[in-house]
Amino acid sequence: MQLIDLSHQIKDGTVTYPGLPGPMIGQHLSFEESADHYAPGTEFAIGTVTMVANTGTYLDTPAHRFRGGRDLSDLPLERCALLPALVIDAGPGPIEQSALREIDGISGCAVLLRTGWARHWGTDFYGDGSHPHLTEDAAEYLVAEGAELVGIDSVNIDDTVGGHRPAHTVLLAAEIPVVEHLTNLDRLPAIGAKFTAAPPAIRGLATFPVRAFASVE
Repeated sequence: MQLIDLSHQIKDGTVTYPGLPGPMIGQHLSFEESADHYAPGTEFAIGTVTMVANTGTYLDTPAHRFRGGRDLSDLPLERCALLPALVIDAGPGPIEQSALREIDGISGCAVLLRTGWARHWGTDFYGDGSHPHLTEDAAEYLVAEGAELVGIDSVNIDDTVGGHRPAHTVLLAAEIPVVEHLTNLDRLPAIGAKFTAAPPAIRGLATFPVRAFASVE
């Protein structure tokens, strides 16, 4: 079995989404500072991180879009771990329902939209409004077909030109988790992999970074 990492690294100051601050990674306790707390030769480091929840590769729960929606602590592992992955080559433009209608086997799968946009990660162009995204009718189709989770290797699953976010609205209303900012989807087969993107169970938070990965036999 091969494990394939589908997550971007989170580094100090790295901007994930334009307009949101990058994380600040530091130390609460250094090895040197820990010397007074432990026996000679025994030392530990304790780090700190301050960041917005939408950092790196992350998962959205319904509470990201809806007041009173289920948050990270309510997310069943069955919705984000060991899911059969269905990888769809979505191309560079908007992902319409017509592009999905000939795809079999959506029900029960993590539908991963492979657009190639991850190649722009870490550049100013990554957040450009021309990024690939899922249209409202395509999101409705994935709900109707029984997708368990939907992920994309782009800056946003929605069109970010304007203030509407129909893909988030449709998918999260159906309690289908959304994973954004994936990478390395080009290393996955169309079918046959297992997908995992499990966040910590934090009460009161709707979104959090994940270590997304796939297992391939």
